[in-house]
Amino acid sequence: MKRVAVLISGRGSNLQNLIDAQDVSYRIILVISNIEGAAGLDRAQGAGIATTVIPHTGKTREAFDAEMDVALRAADAQIVVLAGFMRILSDGFVRGWEGKLINIHPSLLPAYRGTRVHERVIEAKEALSGASVHFVVPELDAGPVIAQASVPVHPSDTPQSLADRVLAVEHKLYPEALKLLAADKVKLEKGLAVFTP
Repeated sequence: MKRVAVLISGRGSNLQNLIDAQDVSYRIILVISNIEGAAGLDRAQGAGIATTVIPHTGKTREAFDAEMDVALRAADAQIVVLAGFMRILSDGFVRGWEGKLINIHPSLLPAYRGTRVHERVIEAKEALSGASVHFVVPELDAGPVIAQASVPVHPSDTPQSLADRVLAVEHKLYPEALKLLAADKVKLEKGLAVFTP
């Protein structure tokens, strides 16, 4: 059973699904937020999971990441999951957790990296959008994909209605991808996601 830490900044809806889906493959042992009072902290505490707040204000990115790294290693975390964590991580932190650090992004990567995803998808009149779980690498939203799920884009969609539909598939997709990693059924090798039976 892998020891998992989750980094959050907000309400923790993906965190809740990761908590609910825990099984023999992984156990969440720590939730870290950069925001005091983030609603996701209450979710974690309600599930009996240790929490800590590490504010990022007034610190360099490297100094903040170093504090997180100390907390993660003190908790003996084996996998780090980003779940609505609204910070870009330093190259050093990412390399230190290479192959053990994953994120979920609300598009079908490699399309629509970055922000304002749903607005851009609608503006482009795409027929499909979705979500991708990927390994985190130093380049933003560029890591190899572990799992994806798609949703239709309707002509009547607003960014919010599309976001709601994508979030619903995120909630199913993220635990599935984490279980693959925790069970050693996917690994990051030479810049690729390599799957084993």
